[in-house]
Amino acid sequence: MHIQVQIGQELLTAAVDDTPAGRDLMTQLPQTIEMIDHGGVEKTGPLRAPLDLDGQPDGADPDVGDLGYYAPGNDLVLYYGDQSYDAGIVVLGRLDDTAASRLAAMDGDITTTLTAAPAGAS
Repeated sequence: MHIQVQIGQELLTAAVDDTPAGRDLMTQLPQTIEMIDHGGVEKTGPLRAPLDLDGQPDGADPDVGDLGYYAPGNDLVLYYGDQSYDAGIVVLGRLDDTAASRLAAMDGDITTTLTAAPAGAS
């Protein structure tokens, strides 16, 4: 499963894991999210509905470039810096190879539109 993340003129892609949470995310697309910057490491914004956490660990230590979900805030998270382990973090998938550096270059808050990638796109 793949998604496109449109931020202004920037188009990022992400591979979404085939998990209950990942499949739930896909059912919510398309969706536009107002995201805020947290500590120069991540952009976060609320999804319309909580994701299914069945089978997910209690927390995670996401890598730079991960696509995540912060369950306590119902937030989608784009990781572009180093974030440590936290309870409530779920890694949903992986952003494309250049996404983290492009996100790091975007100062402050952003508006992003998520859509399912066309078949065959990665």
